[in-house]
Amino acid sequence: MRLSDFDFDLPEGLIATRPARPRSSARLLVAGPDWERDAHVYDLPSFLNPGDRLVLNDTKVIPARLTGMRERDSAQGRVAARIEATLLEPTPRGTWLTLIKPLKKLREGEEVVFSDTLSARLAAKAEGMGELAFNLSGDDFDAALAEAGAMPLPPYIAAKRPADEADKRDYQAIWAERSGAVAAPTASLHFDPPLMEALLDRGVGFTHVTLHVGAGTFLPVKVDDVTRHKMHAEWGEVSEAAAEDINATRAAGGRIIPVGTTALRLIETAADETGHLHPWSGDTDIFIRPGYRFRITDALMTNFHLPKSTLLMLVAALMGHERILAIYAHAVARGYRFFSYGDASLLLPGGQKRPG
Repeated sequence: MRLSDFDFDLPEGLIATRPARPRSSARLLVAGPDWERDAHVYDLPSFLNPGDRLVLNDTKVIPARLTGMRERDSAQGRVAARIEATLLEPTPRGTWLTLIKPLKKLREGEEVVFSDTLSARLAAKAEGMGELAFNLSGDDFDAALAEAGAMPLPPYIAAKRPADEADKRDYQAIWAERSGAVAAPTASLHFDPPLMEALLDRGVGFTHVTLHVGAGTFLPVKVDDVTRHKMHAEWGEVSEAAAEDINATRAAGGRIIPVGTTALRLIETAADETGHLHPWSGDTDIFIRPGYRFRITDALMTNFHLPKSTLLMLVAALMGHERILAIYAHAVARGYRFFSYGDASLLLPGGQKRPG
């Protein structure tokens, strides 16, 4: 398949820059093999069955975007330069792999001051990125980063407005627990306590897994032949208890429904060919595109994704290429809001009946 097969026209006005309030008031497009139903996220329990299980990614987004100053002596005196850094992931060397702008204005060994307590030196440059060695570690680093950092909003939001204090709440799932992501699993952002209570009352189960979403989620596909695209690896973990719960749900006839493409990619990585889920920990670069045979996923709740993105390819694999384009055409025509702070979809692939 070609990259152009995953393109569609999206009006600029449908790109959301703030979330719905309350969270569960966002719209929900429920779509099956040949039907659509317009609803809201707070209606989700009515589309699920007792015994179904939602798989939730409990990764926690760190305030990974930093702004600091580099100073250097020159013939004209002390010269300062503004440096922007977005932390990507820690390295085994104790440094952080970082996107730095402008990288060319920073030399190896130079210091960047981000706040009164937080600074870093450039340890190395490689492949257009830098490794920063910070002056703090552990809890001290976490506290200083929380004070100095901003939430790493996706580029299409950051281009329209800077991150602010509201984003520290909005760009985080209510069940976020394990720090390490530099992007949110955005389908999770629609859940609030009243919705969780309604789902429990419906008899829906919850299982937490962890996939630390990396900046690679925003990287464009640069090859026309999509089979040649290389996914960015992300660290994830499925605990023994999580695997047992999910396997028990399947054995009892319940559906396994990941909330977000990150949870889906993780459980598809950890499941074997028979659909049995195993405890698992490590890096996954699974690339799900049309032709993929799903091992354990029965349905998916997810936001609306970028044209020509790997996430659009994933939902096309679940629903079928032509079908997903029809679903997205419906969403555009009905004015659904797109991307990270946008509305949601509940995708129910072949064999699942239209709700009454």
